[in-house]
Order: sequence, then structure tokens, then C-alpha cells
Amino acid sequence: MYEPPLHRQEDLAEIHALIRARPFGLLISHGPSGLQASSVPFTLVEDGSRFGLLRCHLARANPQGRDLAETSEALVVFQGADSYITPSWYATKRETGKVVPTWNYVMVQARGAPRVVENADWLRAQVEHLTNAREAEREKPWAVGDAPEDFIAQQLRAIVGVEIAIADLRGKWKASQNRNDADREGVIAGLGDDPMAEIVRKAKAP
Repeated sequence: MYEPPLHRQEDLAEIHALIRARPFGLLISHGPSGLQASSVPFTLVEDGSRFGLLRCHLARANPQGRDLAETSEALVVFQGADSYITPSWYATKRETGKVVPTWNYVMVQARGAPRVVENADWLRAQVEHLTNAREAEREKPWAVGDAPEDFIAQQLRAIVGVEIAIADLRGKWKASQNRNDADREGVIAGLGDDPMAEIVRKAKAP
């Protein structure tokens, strides 16, 4: 992705935190059927490698699963907070009028070689990991084991797993770093309770 140094996020902990907070990623690949994209939830596994592993599952009927078995690289995009930024928030508008609108956003892109997995134990573990992570904050969490075993076995036969060993991981935090302090304060005030306000506040100024 286009990644000016000013917007480059190099803190791996921050990048991993975004993936865990916003796990619904866009899985993109190019195989025998051409370009394919599926929106699916991922789990991030720290396996001792530099960037970790991404795991997800697809419906067995999804042709992207077959394509992933025949391609050497996949791209996963995770989108964090984003917000339109009006020039009206800038002090510079009042001073010179030389301002234009923009869009602030947070994004992570991961690339790596995909591996298609059909092992039932792997699939069960992946589905349980994903479910437990999402249910953890509920007062009465639902668990995969709450459903009848024969039903779960049937559901697992209808999916395939995908594991991507992340070879390249990049984060982009476009958060008004190119504006002066007065403009940045105007953006923060204008955003109010929008999550982007805190991102702008924490982003490094030039």
C-alpha cells in the first residue's frame, strides 16, 4: 500500500492490537479463478515467528478456498477507525484558506503464503478460539460445546480452514500528522467522541 513515512506504523504491538480489536478482515487472493475476496473473521496466533499466523475458515462451497490451495500469496486487509476531516476544523482555514478535505484512517495489511486445512480437529480448535474470543465479554458466554456434537460435526464438514504465515505486515495510521498543532487540535475538537480523535491525539506530529 502507499505508505508515506509520516503515516507508517512500526509498533508491532499496536498493529497486533488492531487485528485483535478489528478481526473482520478482507481476504484477497489471485488464483486460477482470477481475483477473489472474502470478508471473514480472523484469529491472530503468536507462534514465535516475527509477525505470527492468521487463521480463518471459509465455506467449503466458496471457490476462493480452492484457489488458495493453488496460490503462493494472499493479502488480508484489516480496517480500523476512519473519519472524514473537514477543512473547517483547521485554524489554517481561517488564516489563509489554503486547505482541502481529507480522510483519516487506520489500516493493517498482512501478506503471506496461504495453507488450506481440512483437518477436523484443527477446524474445531479454530472455531472454538474464534468463538471464545468474541464471547468472552458476555455475562453468559456461548460455547461451541453448547450445541449437539453431531450438529457441530456437520457444520465443520461444511467449512475449510485457512492459515497464513505472515511474511509482511504493514500498518498505516493516517491521523493528521501533516498538520500543525493548531490544526490538529481543531481536528480533535471537531471529532469529539469519535475514536479517531484519540488516534490523532496519540499520533506523532511532524
